[in-house]
Amino acid sequence: MTTQPLRLSGLVAATFTPMLADGSLNPDAVPPMVEHLCRWKIAGLYVVGSTGEGVSLRSAERRAAVEAFVEAAAGRVPVIVQVGHNSVAEAREMAAHAQRAGAAAVSATPPSYFKPASVDLLVRTMGEIAGAAPSLPFYYYHIPHVTGVRFDMLEFLGAAAGRIPTLAGIKFTSPALHEMLACSEFRPSDLEILSGLDEMLLPALAMGVRGAVGSTYNFAAPCYTRILDAHARGDLHAARQWQSRAVAMIGCVVGRHGLAGQKAAMKLIGHDCGPARLPLPRLDAGEVEQLRADLDALGFFEWIGQSRD
Repeated sequence: MTTQPLRLSGLVAATFTPMLADGSLNPDAVPPMVEHLCRWKIAGLYVVGSTGEGVSLRSAERRAAVEAFVEAAAGRVPVIVQVGHNSVAEAREMAAHAQRAGAAAVSATPPSYFKPASVDLLVRTMGEIAGAAPSLPFYYYHIPHVTGVRFDMLEFLGAAAGRIPTLAGIKFTSPALHEMLACSEFRPSDLEILSGLDEMLLPALAMGVRGAVGSTYNFAAPCYTRILDAHARGDLHAARQWQSRAVAMIGCVVGRHGLAGQKAAMKLIGHDCGPARLPLPRLDAGEVEQLRADLDALGFFEWIGQSRD
């Protein structure tokens, strides 16, 4: 290995890409959002991924968003850039840009239209992308329910560990806990597994995972911090209680058109990230107010230490 993993411990926010009402980028909203996340002691930023609508952005917009987040983070927390693209050449350009811009690591989903037909082809593809940022750790982004690329990740690690010099680990967004466990035990001194399912933070911790990347950490990090703290002190009852509350909150927010509901939740806590881009829907004013009422009924605003007003 020529690079080492970032050794992320705690919550990494999969950040939203702020937009104006017309759908154009709103870089002015990035610094206050980063300040908010730093106050909540977020361990890192994962930008232009699924939550950041990277696949819906033009390449120039992705680069602009990366630069805005790197500048706002100012070295206080690592910025991981998701560079996956259906064009491997475009993904390579994104990776090279991330390195130039000062990112701490790169990550990539596989091409999902013409999918890699074997683990060997997946490794070759990821190696091409990672090779464009040779100074940065590389994390494969495993999200099979979205990409349709469903290879066993332990097999991938075994094949890739000797062929991708910068391989640092996997962003593991799958409920296959047995697979996550096997991956976390494979060369733990060289590789790290980052949990990608907010609903399963506690089970991931039980599998030995130390870091997690999630979208709801943007607006509900204090809830998840309580899970981390309870697990660390061995209080499984309290950890389960807070994980259960998180699951209820996720159902309330994500149940409202997925990303559209999450962006609405950000607005409710004072960080307007604008609407989601087509083909994703938008919430109307009535839906946002109902979301506020439902979150209030759960006790959400008290959990995060914020007035519901």
